Amino acid sequence: MNREGRMATAGEIIVDSLVANGIDRVFCVPGESYLGLLDALYGRGDIDTVVCRHESGAGFMALADARLTGRPGIACVSRGPGASNAAIAVHTAEQDSVPFVLIIGQVPVRDLRRNSFQEIDYGKMFGSIAKWVAEVTDPDRVGETILRAIQVATTGHPGPVVIAVPEDVLTAASRSEVVRLQSKPRAAPHPDDVASLRQLLAHAERPLVIAGGNLDRPGGREALADFLTSWHVPTAVSFRNQDLFPNDHRLYVGDLGLANPEAQMAVYRDSDLVLVLGARLSDITTQGYTFPRLVRPQMQLVHVYPDQSMIGTHFAADLAIACDAATLITALGKPELAPPEHRDGWIDRLKAEQRRIATPRVVAADDGVPFESIVDHVGRNLADNAIVTLDAGSFAAPAYRVIPFKPPQRLLAPISGAMGFGVPAAVAAALRIPGAPVVCFVGDGGFLMTGNELAVAIERKLPIKVILSENHIYGSIRIHQEREYPGRTIGTSFANPDFALIAKAFGFEVTRIDELAQLDRLTAALAAPGPQFILVHTSVAAILPKPVGIGQAAG
Repeated sequence: MNREGRMATAGEIIVDSLVANGIDRVFCVPGESYLGLLDALYGRGDIDTVVCRHESGAGFMALADARLTGRPGIACVSRGPGASNAAIAVHTAEQDSVPFVLIIGQVPVRDLRRNSFQEIDYGKMFGSIAKWVAEVTDPDRVGETILRAIQVATTGHPGPVVIAVPEDVLTAASRSEVVRLQSKPRAAPHPDDVASLRQLLAHAERPLVIAGGNLDRPGGREALADFLTSWHVPTAVSFRNQDLFPNDHRLYVGDLGLANPEAQMAVYRDSDLVLVLGARLSDITTQGYTFPRLVRPQMQLVHVYPDQSMIGTHFAADLAIACDAATLITALGKPELAPPEHRDGWIDRLKAEQRRIATPRVVAADDGVPFESIVDHVGRNLADNAIVTLDAGSFAAPAYRVIPFKPPQRLLAPISGAMGFGVPAAVAAALRIPGAPVVCFVGDGGFLMTGNELAVAIERKLPIKVILSENHIYGSIRIHQEREYPGRTIGTSFANPDFALIAKAFGFEVTRIDELAQLDRLTAALAAPGPQFILVHTSVAAILPKPVGIGQAAG
């Protein structure tokens, strides 16, 4: 490919190929090891370069952007320290099943495998968490590498790909072709399996669908809603996928989270058919591999997932269907028979448990505001097109229970449990969908990990609303610590800077809430234009396990 009488560089081929595949944004922290790629981005009006303040923030932004677009998120970082800082995003992409491509500037070819300055063998570093790791030493193969990277990241079980490109390869002339958008392989369910599943759905008295992240894509939510209402079957959602189906709908019966109440699980276990639609049966969704029963479930189990390697690894399926969940839904069509007469009673049992769990808890506390009250207030006043981003921590737990998510509202939360996700995700969401209200819940621990990315929000004039829970502890760890070692707390408390001053320095308007009587301030701040920072003095007592007497076991 010629450019003003010269061949394009490998860096330019990379950028052209990203654009040709519909990728219009990259997130980066610059480094001298990929100056050739940065120069290829210079002056481009068809791809936006977002300069972040830390590589973990760049990675998290790329993951949030991928969740919203369905296209691979792209992060560019420098070798050694930069790649190490970005590793958390690679792990999160694998755990969250998000298509992600991390491009790393590598040491020059002549220095490879010489333990040179900032050199890392990325195949060894990322080999167990990335779907594929490539190191491009021939500039003529860069197009082929991008082709495979995008295909691997987006097909089957989506996930991360890592590409390392030596700095001298990026600036070298390349005879490679620009990679155009290619067709994705699609698998269809076997007609016999479709017929069998239709029979199971038609006659099951106590069916339960588990809907998962494979439906988190354009058209997925609509397909799920049409299927559930047509076949009159209830659904729970897999871990942190509450935005797949309206939570106030009669057929929404909860989520499978970190530790569901036993009363709810007893009802789930009474199902006679479990249909897993686009979810992995991982340790969280299966409640530590206790639901359904290992290895042969006590009910009929149908597992639908586009990657056959994820089916039948722990639980024997009566029907194993390796295809996209939405494709299976289309193939099923509409039912011919009315549902069994007892199914309504079954749905009522499931919904009653979900409503009980979703009821906000009223906690008396004299050491701050019970944060669940804040979450409940936001949930009841959430705009129809709002995007909620959650960091990881105990402050976030109520959001999964009490906010009645309803598409097109979106929930962006780290399934991996990675702290530091919330603020970068909010920035990426506001960039991707201008005009959509973006609300970020974050704890004081997580904010001090990636809160510096608010600088991007100010630079890009993004009116995000940040709600910070300040309680001076790593709450989730403190809960476990008090349960396992009551009264012996160490390593879970910390001092904080003045968050109000920090927020003002970033150009945010600041609202403080120190007691429940000030909830009207929250309402005003969420409705106010521009970036808003709501600082909540949060109760610790409200989240800690209740003391147990001598001889009693902690629950």
